Amino acid sequence: MGKGCITVTKYFLFLFNLLFFIFGALIMGFGLWVLFDNQSFIAVLQESSDTVKVASYILIGVGSLSMAMGFFGCIGAIYEIRCLLGLYFTCLLLILIAQVTAGVLIYFQRDRLKYEMSNIIKGMIVNYTGQNRTTEHTWDYIQKTMKCCGWTGPGNWTENIVIRNSSQRLYPCSCRNESLPGPDIKLVGLCEHLSPDPPIYETGCITSVEKWLLDNCGVILGICVGVAVVELLGMILSMCLCKSVVQEDYTKVPKY
Repeated sequence: MGKGCITVTKYFLFLFNLLFFIFGALIMGFGLWVLFDNQSFIAVLQESSDTVKVASYILIGVGSLSMAMGFFGCIGAIYEIRCLLGLYFTCLLLILIAQVTAGVLIYFQRDRLKYEMSNIIKGMIVNYTGQNRTTEHTWDYIQKTMKCCGWTGPGNWTENIVIRNSSQRLYPCSCRNESLPGPDIKLVGLCEHLSPDPPIYETGCITSVEKWLLDNCGVILGICVGVAVVELLGMILSMCLCKSVVQEDYTKVPKY
């Protein structure tokens, strides 16, 4: 391979590793958002199930590893260190296999995940008290912004312990349909209605939430596909550069 071609390959590999580092930072950032966010649907699932927390830790771990691999790939490319290039190729191959395996498992377990999510939401509705809890306030926020009530419909709230045992006609305040006449609008807790029918939304949140999840899954899928493309290109370029480096020269290793 000509010297000019080696130089081009080296800097292309450096560029791809820089992109790989950035994608890793995005994945780690998404994992941190899932772990610490308390203003979205994720917060409802997180407090009720350990699955979401485990997934967030996996995302943080994969993102951190990707950032580290991007960094060492940049060093190996710039200084043409064969051992680093070979290690970089092997780690990329293992990461790519792990990503494909995880994607296949998630695809075939999607019905189970949907069933688990439904049970989590319905259980939260049954035990809703209107107290200052992150999951309850987040669910109130979801119902208010998405203009929906309950999971499959407002009938889910008839199973609520407080509503079922109360002598008053109670309904979740966040289900309040602003277009209908009724008492003052409150954002959280349980409200009393005097009319025979409560002034609430008649549609469940399952459709809106599934759409929200699909939109976010598209973002995640796009990031994963972008990372996979960068990984494949990085593997190809690292092998090309590794084969072109005839003799190991450890004097090129930077000293700090």
